[in-house]
Amino acid sequence: YDADVAKMLAEDMGVEANLVAVTGPNRIPYLQSDQVDILVASLGVTPERAEQVDFSEAYAGIEIFVFGDASLEIGDGDALAGQNIGVARASTQDTAITAIAPADANIQRFDDDASAVQALLSGQVPLIGASNTVIAQINEVAPDRFDTKFSLSQQSQGIATRKGTDELMAYINNFLARKKESGELNALHEQWVGNPLPEFAGR
Repeated sequence: YDADVAKMLAEDMGVEANLVAVTGPNRIPYLQSDQVDILVASLGVTPERAEQVDFSEAYAGIEIFVFGDASLEIGDGDALAGQNIGVARASTQDTAITAIAPADANIQRFDDDASAVQALLSGQVPLIGASNTVIAQINEVAPDRFDTKFSLSQQSQGIATRKGTDELMAYINNFLARKKESGELNALHEQWVGNPLPEFAGR
């Protein structure tokens, strides 16, 4: 989804997209060091991040859950006591779980979502923090093995630019408004995520 949104934006601007793969920890540093000009990288809008980058209006939205072995009864943060939980390092699920997990919970941090998912599938960890989009992918490959335990947060995702690039950001927001109104953004979301843009993302 992110890649196709980036390509659609580049086409709208009349430029060729050069897609650069990033990870959770290096997304903002890549932007700040001029290795990329625009981040369309599943970046949740948070006050802390907004101090480092400028965010567009929402182009996507995710809900983050604790997710894991169906045999485990985990209803809230207190129930994570003594549990091993995998997260993508520096992600919003890392922050959310760290904030609520008891001191004896073992939070295992991986470089990206794919590594955390692999740890879950291989039995290295029984629980992970994951978005609804990642959960949908896991349920496709391993139906009935896992379930969602409880919601951590709903979060809008924005396209990010370096601080002070006001003209570029105004263009991006105009682009998003036009593509939402035309239904093109929602069609892409349906294609890749399997459901409509969430209401809280300004569908």
